[in-house]
Amino acid sequence: MIRRILILLMCAALVPPVNAAGLPDLGDVGASELSPLAERKLGESIMREIRWREASYLDDPEVEDYINRMGRRLVAASSAPELEFEFFVVRDGTLNAFAMPGGFIGVHTGLIVTAESESELASVLGHEVAHVTQRHIAQMFGKQSQTSMVMLASMLVAVLAARGDGQLSQAAIAAGQAGALQAQLGYTRDFEREADRLGLQSLEGAGFDVRGMPSFFERLQRSSRLYENNAPSYLRTHPLTQERISDMGNRVAQLRYRQVPDSPEFGFVRAKLRVGAMPPIDAVREFEAQIAKNGSDVAQRYGYARALLAAGRLDEAGKQVEALRREAPPSSFVDMLAAELRLAQRDAAGAVQILEAAQKRFPESQALRYALMDAMLQAGRARDAGAMARTAVQNRKEDPRLWAFLARSEAEQGRRAAQHRAQAEVYVLRGAVPAAIEQLELARRAGDGNFYELSAVDARLRELKEQERERRREERKNGRSE
Repeated sequence: MIRRILILLMCAALVPPVNAAGLPDLGDVGASELSPLAERKLGESIMREIRWREASYLDDPEVEDYINRMGRRLVAASSAPELEFEFFVVRDGTLNAFAMPGGFIGVHTGLIVTAESESELASVLGHEVAHVTQRHIAQMFGKQSQTSMVMLASMLVAVLAARGDGQLSQAAIAAGQAGALQAQLGYTRDFEREADRLGLQSLEGAGFDVRGMPSFFERLQRSSRLYENNAPSYLRTHPLTQERISDMGNRVAQLRYRQVPDSPEFGFVRAKLRVGAMPPIDAVREFEAQIAKNGSDVAQRYGYARALLAAGRLDEAGKQVEALRREAPPSSFVDMLAAELRLAQRDAAGAVQILEAAQKRFPESQALRYALMDAMLQAGRARDAGAMARTAVQNRKEDPRLWAFLARSEAEQGRRAAQHRAQAEVYVLRGAVPAAIEQLELARRAGDGNFYELSAVDARLRELKEQERERRREERKNGRSE
């Protein structure tokens, strides 16, 4: 999927005794399959690359909230509900999703927009969850007794290359030797059948329509016939056969029929992504045409209002938003849109009022929490935003957005030591430990920290400096082993 990540993975595979830059020490992967801890560490390293360096990563907490809620439902109904998962979205129009080591699952915007029902989208996520719960990527590492490390790198390219980069795939195939790659693809078809079976069970257990899975794959197969030399990217990374489609159809026929309506949020997410994928004026025209042709359901009207807002037509957007708030079912998406409109109208206090009420209705929404802190900062309520961020970060210490809001609020209040201390944690989560150390040194010299704050800064500084010394020792050791 991401050229830099794939190069790192191939380097790690080509030179097993040496740590590739930016990747964790995975131990001796030659002895057995990748351990759960090593798999998670690898996934976290790749995820840092995606979140901070990949331009196509969709940094949209609202969309991320939605896809994670759906993912958690499926994980709870899976064969390993205790595993930790994180779902994220990539801005890419191709129809694809992919599982990475350690429970990180990426979804292309093209898949979300193209899915004809929420259950179709859930069926793909359930399939990817099964790849993780059955540890298929770890097993591919474990197969290296039967194939070379170069071959494993090629297979990781096949699994992770969600964009279907033709040139990169061809290079990987050449590096991995075409004959061995073909043999390994036969092995991955076994994984696909297992993921189909377990994904279907999760789909049913989570309360979705099980017909979503065969209907999605049947449409994929039709697409592949229409574009013989340019099959949908999901087929290139998830080999599909008529046998699999028939097997899914037979399994679904034995299950109880259940009609499951789509949630309003499914329509809102798709509309928001459609607006974001084109120039605002084109989005306005598209939604106007759709409403004229098919009538205005709440999702279409939400998309139209968001397009008007993006185009700067605030009065028209306001009318649409007010109608939505009166007539649509209660939704955090509609409340967030109303708050965005108030901010665009330079009414930050009004945005805060809307978001405070929305958070009481939807207390689990992280997106609302972020939006409320941002609106508070714009409304000059830095103290309130800081208190909110400080409370939230106690339960979510691995959340860089919360630390960034805390740093902003401290800066607005002129608390320089506290600002640099919070910013240091942002850099730690980005994997930039030297920059974090620099921020803590600035906190020590700020001159406005109290005894307790400076004690915490000193303790964290010692910890990070030891981490950095250990990393450099490891680099020197690896350099000598080359």
